[in-house]
Amino acid sequence: MRDTLTPILEEAEEFASKILKNEVSEKMTYHNYDHTQQVVNMAARICEEMKVSAEEREIVLLAAWFHDLGYCNGGLRHEEQSRDIAVKFLEERNYSKDKIERVSSCIMATQMPQNPKDQLGQILCDSDLSHLGSEGYLKKSELLRQEIELVKGQKLDKLAWLSINKAFLEGHCFFTEYAKSWFGKGITENLKLVETEISKASNSTEREKELVAEIAALKKELSATKEKRKKSKAKKPSRGIETMFRLTSKNHIDLSSMADTKANIMISINAIILSVVVSLLVRNLEEYPHLMIPSLILTSVCLITIVFAILATRPNVLRGKFTREDIDNRSTNLLFFGNFYGAKLEDYEYGMKEMMKDGDYLYSNLIRDIYYLGAVLGKKYRLLRICYTIFMFGFVISVLSFIIAEAFFAAPYPY
Repeated sequence: MRDTLTPILEEAEEFASKILKNEVSEKMTYHNYDHTQQVVNMAARICEEMKVSAEEREIVLLAAWFHDLGYCNGGLRHEEQSRDIAVKFLEERNYSKDKIERVSSCIMATQMPQNPKDQLGQILCDSDLSHLGSEGYLKKSELLRQEIELVKGQKLDKLAWLSINKAFLEGHCFFTEYAKSWFGKGITENLKLVETEISKASNSTEREKELVAEIAALKKELSATKEKRKKSKAKKPSRGIETMFRLTSKNHIDLSSMADTKANIMISINAIILSVVVSLLVRNLEEYPHLMIPSLILTSVCLITIVFAILATRPNVLRGKFTREDIDNRSTNLLFFGNFYGAKLEDYEYGMKEMMKDGDYLYSNLIRDIYYLGAVLGKKYRLLRICYTIFMFGFVISVLSFIIAEAFFAAPYPY
């Protein structure tokens, strides 16, 4: 490769190498000289495969050498700092203004989410993230995790990091045809490796609500970026968004099933207690009058507990109708049976077809469905908390009342 370097490229290599080796912090375990060298080599390879002209090749390789020099100042907004360093360097050497602008455009295209303006920017973006479809991806991902931990000064959960990697691999799409064909299979293989690591980590790590929220937000952002890049009016859910909605809905349904199970347990337990009280105590109150009040307390506690448990599981059915005007105004959710069970088949079919045509309406329905599932769950668990609280304290009070009644108010036994 060195035999084909132009004078300006030789100077740029020497200049960038000096900064990367001497001025970039040791905390940068990923964004260092090795990474930049790999990006330069990959950019040269793609340029050669795509038959890029010598002039444009020079522009891409200049941008590759300079694209991460901003990390010498800590990494904050490093693309802009890298661009400024490149502009100053090239202006001092009387480089063409038009070429300087193209170098700057390539560097800024690497800012996440990537947004290249031309073929040269696409080549640099694909080179910068070529490790996603290359061997040794997990090792490089670990270097990046170490870098983030060192810079931010806080530990990153392994399962969280692997899940972020999975979402990124699912949402990423290369720009050049060469990168798509060369690294497409590699991304699939690396995704399998990450999923295997997630499975291993899940067996030893408890999933936290905060982690789920972060992953969902990241998947939504990456999927939205991919859909924007396609510039397609008929938007369809990407794999990342589908996964997010599927997992969220499944979690809501599982939590609802758990709530119903808990309510059924309370109903069964208190029904048994009531049966015992009625069969044993109530029939013998004439013989044991001092147990009247404890029996009433226990009976009341059981009845109130059962009422709240039933309220937690009681279904709420809506009117089940909508109009075509509601569909045109995008104001009804067709994914919940309570909104359509009373409507005509042709109206429902019309609404579903309209929803499938409009990606925003489809996403809106999915979001509404999850939101209202959450609202129902909130009501269920609020009632269950009241139910369990009444049973816990009421049962203790009942037992204490039986003990007090027996100790202080029981009639003495005849001898």
